[in-house]
Amino acid sequence: MPAFSPRRSPLRATLAGALLACSALPAFAEPPPREPVIAVTGEGNASVAPDMAILSFSVVSDDKTARGALDKNNAAMSAVLNGLKGQGIAERDLQTSGFGVNPQYVYPDNNGAEPRLPQLTGYQVANTLSVRLRDIAKVGAVIDQMVTLGVNQGGSITFTNDKPEATLTEARKKAVADAMAKARTLAEAAGVTLGRVVELSESSPRPEPVPMAMRAMAKNDAAEAVPVANGENSYSVSVTMTFAIAP
Repeated sequence: MPAFSPRRSPLRATLAGALLACSALPAFAEPPPREPVIAVTGEGNASVAPDMAILSFSVVSDDKTARGALDKNNAAMSAVLNGLKGQGIAERDLQTSGFGVNPQYVYPDNNGAEPRLPQLTGYQVANTLSVRLRDIAKVGAVIDQMVTLGVNQGGSITFTNDKPEATLTEARKKAVADAMAKARTLAEAAGVTLGRVVELSESSPRPEPVPMAMRAMAKNDAAEAVPVANGENSYSVSVTMTFAIAP
């Protein structure tokens, strides 16, 4: 009788090989401990007098026909544009920002038995102009002249700055100084030593130009130059800084 010879099954051989391969792999390293940090947010503000004004106003004309209203409006707006150009305002600083032709109706009381439809009484054309005025000393005189030439509906005035970079730089420096002061205070209170800067980021600067509403105008409002107060513009910057804690 032949001697018994045990045979290795393919499954056992595969498992043995897998176990042997796993034993040869290095053990997974644990992630290093997180570096202790202090994170703070700093705010910085800087103000500067405006050097530019953006005006928005409209010419509104009424007539029984759309054509008649448009003709009146075109004549008045042409006079306004010529007056602005006469003040030395360049074409690139003049922009039409709104235009509309609207029917005008009278709505009767419908208290009777039979409802009555609205009655068309005419048309109204409104043309809105935005003006970038680089010499803000002229704001009052320009408004006065525009009302005389045909502007009869107010819009707004926004005082801003053509190149606010220097003011924003000052605000950024103040924001970083504010963040560093906060970090030092926190480190001192916690009894630790402030280390290197790990991360520094800035949110979008927030310019805060001064808007001024303009009331509805009539031609006889322009007896004198319009008094205007320019004020100051404030620019805000926010930064987030992360500091390592020194060992």
